[in-house]
Amino acid sequence: MKIELGLTSFGDNSDIHTEDSVLPRISSGERIRNVIEEIKLADEVGLDVYGLGEHHRADYAVSDPVTVLAAAASQTEHIRLSSAVTVLSSDDPVRVYERFATLDAVSDGRAEIMAGRGSFIESFPLFGYDLNDYDLLYEEKLDLLMNINKNEKVTWSGQTRPAIDNLGIYPRAVQKEIPIYLATGGTPESSARAGFLGLPITYAIIGGNPGRFRYNVEVYKAAAREGGHDVKSLSIANHSWGYIAETDEQAFKEYYPSTKAHHDVLGKERGWGPYSESAYINEIENGALFVGGPERVARKIIKTVEELDLNRFLIHLPVGSMPHDQIMNAIRLYGEKVKPIVDDYFKDK
Repeated sequence: MKIELGLTSFGDNSDIHTEDSVLPRISSGERIRNVIEEIKLADEVGLDVYGLGEHHRADYAVSDPVTVLAAAASQTEHIRLSSAVTVLSSDDPVRVYERFATLDAVSDGRAEIMAGRGSFIESFPLFGYDLNDYDLLYEEKLDLLMNINKNEKVTWSGQTRPAIDNLGIYPRAVQKEIPIYLATGGTPESSARAGFLGLPITYAIIGGNPGRFRYNVEVYKAAAREGGHDVKSLSIANHSWGYIAETDEQAFKEYYPSTKAHHDVLGKERGWGPYSESAYINEIENGALFVGGPERVARKIIKTVEELDLNRFLIHLPVGSMPHDQIMNAIRLYGEKVKPIVDDYFKDK
């Protein structure tokens, strides 16, 4: 049994919080170059996939993941390169496919699309979309993207963009079809949609006990069977916040400042209360934070994979802005220490 292990990142670029100080943010250019170094290292230590998020705000450096992933493609050999996510509702599916088909060419068949609505909405006014059309935009654009992915010549019509009448979409991907993962924060409706369409799914599990997502997974499988798809052939993934250091104590200490700073910024926007150290430790002990030394993180990954019947597990790193050397060390430990434990456990399953 092969469990794919990988990373996701949003290219966070705010003030850098450490246990001792707060350092000013680096330039977006430097942060993007650091991301490319992180992807290169992830490939070198044998991780399977790297997903990069799309945002259009000052505290994230990456608005166009495909460009950054393409730069990393020429410096990597095996790792699969994905968005995390592509905010499909505010993009054009034709251009999405064309960009990822180009990435697929540069990487020789390693591109993936993680399509979602996005947990931030800044792209909607930026590109002139009405939030009242939130559901319709996603439904129609996902339908068009799937059509393009399967067919060189496309005929399509809908309410949210001009119709296409038997036009070719180029270049075509190196892969027969680019894998399109549907990304969801956990609504059963999204699980049902992905399953019925036969799309692989990625759950964003960033709070609470991961086991509570078992219901969503069962909804996904039931919908896949109803849609006539082979459940065993579909990939079920999750991504959760996490960090690895040499010891549990070091990991707890190094990861907390940036996590609290990030949570408190979003909390002001979304009406959450301030983040506390007790909440942090509770999420490590009982929730969805995968933080600790290699043994601790590996065992928690194994438990979550078995609870949710996952094929792929992604650690989101960093949350908030951390020193680049700490991120690189965590990636190295993930590939060199955590992955062998997970691989060994599942090799005879």
